[in-house]
Amino acid sequence: MGEFELIDRFFASLGAVRADAVQGVGDDAALLAVPAGHELVACVDTLVAGRHFPLGCDPYDIGWRSLAVNLSDLAAMGAVPAWALLALTLPEMDEEWLDGYAQGLSKIATQFGVALVGGDTTRGPLTISISALGFVPAGTALRRTGARPGDLVYVTGWPGDAAAGLALMEGRLQGQGADKGALERKFRHPEPRLLFGQGLRGVASACIDVSDGLAQDLGRLAAASGVGALIRARELPLSRALYALTGEEAARGYALAGGDDYELLFTAPPSARAQVGALAAKMGAPACHCIGEIVVGKGVKVLGERGELPVPRGWDHFSA
Repeated sequence: MGEFELIDRFFASLGAVRADAVQGVGDDAALLAVPAGHELVACVDTLVAGRHFPLGCDPYDIGWRSLAVNLSDLAAMGAVPAWALLALTLPEMDEEWLDGYAQGLSKIATQFGVALVGGDTTRGPLTISISALGFVPAGTALRRTGARPGDLVYVTGWPGDAAAGLALMEGRLQGQGADKGALERKFRHPEPRLLFGQGLRGVASACIDVSDGLAQDLGRLAAASGVGALIRARELPLSRALYALTGEEAARGYALAGGDDYELLFTAPPSARAQVGALAAKMGAPACHCIGEIVVGKGVKVLGERGELPVPRGWDHFSA
């Protein structure tokens, strides 16, 4: 099979069918119709084998994750997803791998109404880059820059679970049974919080998704807003599975620094507490927890029962 046969077989009609994709796969570029009165939201993420997922990881899971991480960025902007572009670098032609990857990618794309509208394929070390595009009503996008002292800090879901799941897959953490399966699923199949993000438009003052560790990503949000942030350790949500396999201290470390959660970390004024609660109740899942507040100053502090705790570093590709 050649490159163009590969595209026709696995990717030519992948994902949702959208009338606003005027021209999709098959031309030099895609033609996309952005709804009137909306702004385009675009993001790109690259996944490298052995760096972003273990070597030998199920191709279906890789397909799911490769789009999920992009959709999480759109969720953090409050955007409605629409289209995606795929650049796929393969070490060799492997039809079984491609079939599994395409199935995983198609599953999540169809679930969230995303059409694959173009991309590129080439030969080399396994690397996947996806650009995701969506839209928001003009002037309503969530950003990192709106947090103010006194705002409350919230996070969706159960941070730390995905990092513990990866540690289990790589043998750095031991476990078994339902708890092990639950944590590994959090890494294999992250759930982008798109509807929650859309519901936060006009409610949240700032928002970011948790990809490199809760404390580190909160630091990025705080820096963009010119403020500091305080996390209350006792308020960190720890899932039953994470607590059972690691204990409280280690679970807190995973929650603060683990990364790969793709949950929403956002701020809102105290006056919006009822709106946040109503949104969380409407969504049903994920859970939403208030974990601290925005303060005057710089950086992130973690406050424990007996005083300030060390702030662990999150993921950085080029950190020493």
